[in-house]
Amino acid sequence: MRAGWPRAGAGMRVGLLGGSFDPPHEGHAHVTREALKRFALDRVWWLVSPGNPLKRHGPAALGARMAAARELVAHPRVVVSDLEARLGTRYTAATLAQLRRHYPGVRFVWLMGADNLAGFHRWDRWERILEMVPVGVVARPGVRMRALRSKAALRYARFRLPERMAGRLADTPTPAWCFVNLPMRDISSSELRAREQGLAGGTTP
Repeated sequence: MRAGWPRAGAGMRVGLLGGSFDPPHEGHAHVTREALKRFALDRVWWLVSPGNPLKRHGPAALGARMAAARELVAHPRVVVSDLEARLGTRYTAATLAQLRRHYPGVRFVWLMGADNLAGFHRWDRWERILEMVPVGVVARPGVRMRALRSKAALRYARFRLPERMAGRLADTPTPAWCFVNLPMRDISSSELRAREQGLAGGTTP
């Protein structure tokens, strides 16, 4: 394995949590800890992206976001990685194709919040993503029903794994996805940025 790349052997169950992490927050950490337990994962890799193609404005510098993420989540089974920058990919489908090639035999699970599932059909080659790896969805406040009525959820409804079987997701042939309800912490990176800008300007957050 190349220097600086996360280590994983065949048979390991690795959850992938992608995003700009601008900034990383406790909600990310909470989802990660719960995903490790609920989906019976060996590791979770945070894939800190160079930039989000669906967002109009670019994120903070990658190095700064990586440092903040590592400071936030000090967990022996969580790896903060810049793999997308190393691979030269910007879209999840391309990233997954490369990871499967570089890590043969690793059982990857793509992790996302329910808000992402609601708009999943707008992702590049979203159907291909579901064909490549199982997808674990964790519910966030206010979007449960909207997510479960989304185009992706309805089209792949017959491939949904019951929540009680979440621990088997990584071993389930694709397409497969599982939706789990968690006591979520309702905070987002955009809200944190707004608070920080308000504090910097001397206003009340």
